[in-house]
Order: sequence, then structure tokens, then C-alpha cells
Amino acid sequence: MLPDLQMNDHLRLRKPHPCGSYEWTVVRLGADIGLECKGCAHRVMLTRRELAKRLKTNLSQQEREKPVDPKNV
Repeated sequence: MLPDLQMNDHLRLRKPHPCGSYEWTVVRLGADIGLECKGCAHRVMLTRRELAKRLKTNLSQQEREKPVDPKNV
């Protein structure tokens, strides 16, 4: 299944970038997805299919899906 992404989502990929960081930010959406490394600010373009293979988790989506605690509202 191809990932449902939004701009500025924070992603964790399966393998580290050569700088050592696993985390990336979505900077472009379209047929290709633009990602920026959070460690060294290097930018890459991946197809949606390639990103789906490399993606471990969408950290931003987990934040959006957290249940709201009524005590803290």
C-alpha cells in the first residue's frame, strides 16, 4: 500500500542516511516524494513505491492519531 503523506511529515526510514540519521521530512509531494534529511539537510527524490518499501513509520501520523486525554483538554 502506498503511504498517505502530507507536507512536513516526519518519517523514519529502515536504513540510515550516511550521516547517521534515520529521520526525514517531506518537502515535496507529487508522483515523486521529496525528502530532506533531518541530520544533514540533504534532499532526495523517491517514487511513492520506493518510499513505501523504505518507510518504517510516519512519526507525524502517529502524533495525529494519538487519542486525546480528556483530563488535559
